[in-house]
Amino acid sequence: MAAAGAAQAGAGTRQPVVVPQVAVSDVKAQQEPLQIVTMYQFEPHEVEKIKAAAPSTRVDITICKTRQEFQQKAKEAEVVYGDIRGDALQFAPKLKWVQSGGAGVEGMDEVMRNSPVVLTNYARTFAHGISETAMGLLLCLTRGISKYYMPQFAKRTMNPMGTVKSDHHTELVGRTMGIVGMGGIGSMIARRAYYGFDMRIVATDAKPIPKPDFVAELHDPGWLMTMVPQVDVLVAAAPHTPQTERMFNEKVFRSMKKTAYFLAMSRGKLFDDQALVKALKEGWIAGAGLDVFPQEPPPSSHPIFDCPNVVMSAHTSGWSPDRQVRLIDLFADNVRRYTSGLPLINVVDKKRGY
Repeated sequence: MAAAGAAQAGAGTRQPVVVPQVAVSDVKAQQEPLQIVTMYQFEPHEVEKIKAAAPSTRVDITICKTRQEFQQKAKEAEVVYGDIRGDALQFAPKLKWVQSGGAGVEGMDEVMRNSPVVLTNYARTFAHGISETAMGLLLCLTRGISKYYMPQFAKRTMNPMGTVKSDHHTELVGRTMGIVGMGGIGSMIARRAYYGFDMRIVATDAKPIPKPDFVAELHDPGWLMTMVPQVDVLVAAAPHTPQTERMFNEKVFRSMKKTAYFLAMSRGKLFDDQALVKALKEGWIAGAGLDVFPQEPPPSSHPIFDCPNVVMSAHTSGWSPDRQVRLIDLFADNVRRYTSGLPLINVVDKKRGY
């Protein structure tokens, strides 16, 4: 059977399948219940949904309240939810699969990276709210809401800024958006911008993925500095890896149009915050919308707070009650797949880091 690789000896016959083609009949019957251990405090109805996803297999979910309890219970765990640290392997000899509780896995250490344990994440699960926030931040900038009207509102006044012909208010229709990273976040932002605002989309991605119909051009990361000068909106939507850290730097910001906007929607460590402040204060770019920041929260003394052409949210763009439903549904589906010998969803390439 094609599989991710055998876990530690004596762990049973069930294996997490991570290849796209496999016959269910290839998986031997497993009489032992599936032991899932976590420190995440699932709600009772969420536990029942996860268990019900595998009707042919008994699923035991142990919710631990302390790290010590987790270490003790993990000795029998075949699956761990939410822990991607390699030290878990020291006390979890039967472990085969870890479901990360988030989308980014940059906290993965070398022990986990080099282990045969399969890691899945929540890529694309948060993209709905993040893409909506991205467009909201952008509209606050282009329509002058954050720069001109929110300060007035705080002073209990409200007067129009500029004229009907001035650039105090700009439109998105016909403008070009450049997206770095066409994963879940980047793809969803591209869809919103193209179908909702009639924007032209160009993008880069490290993987050789097919170009969606709503994207005019899609290239490898080497195209970045060709793309940057053409776009009216530059979006950081890539995962945080050694290759992407501080990739949005002074060179990039100086290469942007003076009328362009920068959006940071995936990880704050992708951009150089001091270079961004300089770009904003000296007018290299028109403004920035930031849901993420290199240091979260930024200290009150940070000069980003002195930039009137910035609108920020506190890394909350992926939050909503609906996202929680998607989290449980995806994990439940992966439990169903795992117990049926089907390919898991959202398997992380641990060498790449996403």
